[in-house]
Amino acid sequence: SAEMLVNGAGATFPYPIYSKWFSEYAKIDPSVKFNYQSIGSGGGIKQITAGTVDFGASDKFLTDAELKAAPGKLIHIPTVMGAVVVTYNLPGVAKGLKLKSEDVADIFLGKITKWNDKRIADDNPGVKLPNDPIIVVHRSDGSGTTFIFTNYLSKVSDEWKSKVGEGTAVQWAGANSTGGKGNEGVSAFVQRLNGAIGYVEYAYAKQNKMSYAVMQNAAGNFVSPDDATFKAAAAGAEWKNGFYEILTNQKGKDAWPISGATFILVQKTQDKPAQGAEVLKFFEWAYKNGGKMAEDLDYVAMPDAVVKLAHSAWGNVKDASGKSVWAGK
Repeated sequence: SAEMLVNGAGATFPYPIYSKWFSEYAKIDPSVKFNYQSIGSGGGIKQITAGTVDFGASDKFLTDAELKAAPGKLIHIPTVMGAVVVTYNLPGVAKGLKLKSEDVADIFLGKITKWNDKRIADDNPGVKLPNDPIIVVHRSDGSGTTFIFTNYLSKVSDEWKSKVGEGTAVQWAGANSTGGKGNEGVSAFVQRLNGAIGYVEYAYAKQNKMSYAVMQNAAGNFVSPDDATFKAAAAGAEWKNGFYEILTNQKGKDAWPISGATFILVQKTQDKPAQGAEVLKFFEWAYKNGGKMAEDLDYVAMPDAVVKLAHSAWGNVKDASGKSVWAGK
């Protein structure tokens, strides 16, 4: 029979793990082909709302009001947790630059403009910091990574909260800044521009061998982004409000401060039920079999309790006649 095409679009944050999952799944079921456009969470929300894809992807969850307002009524399901890192390009400072949370906010506010600023130098004794201007690189597209990063900055800086705030797109404050499209675009700019600083999902920093900062967390400790600190951040999540969980600035002493979950969005009433069923079947497979692959790419798998919640939500995805499209367990 002809191969079935399933279309998805959205977040660039989970793209490295989704790509891996798609290629492994193809070995088990070659009759289905997943076509995923890594265009940013804003674009993913737009496309699933318009019904032009079988699933959208976003690292910003939608509120109940947003879910209801979307035609076809969407549901969202968290698939995996990941982390955002602050990446920089400073010749001579390959790794381990320490940054305090409020200093990161002030860099992105355009208040700290030079790399050898006393506040950065004081936390990095013995590091030769150049007297170079800091070039801020941010996302130019509607982005869940931006939502996670700006939510974090709003928690650590009152001035950030009042002047800029949080969102998938914000008005960037500093004059010396440039925008890149997707985690891919920000990574490329930071690698190209001496003196640049940006924020990307960790898998992009690692794949591109980029330098990233050691960050101060809510407990006051400087922590490096790694498997243990990501898990410590994820462990603080309570998931008691269904899927509404923000993992930034978690209290654990080892927690990485800028972590977040990522979500898929599907329409409750499926005009293409075969594709809808396939989306759920695929993510069910990923929950069961994709955890190790996620860890290898430095994501954190969803806890069992959340997977159970996802299963009960999937029962609400139906075809036009009101029959559930998910075959279940």
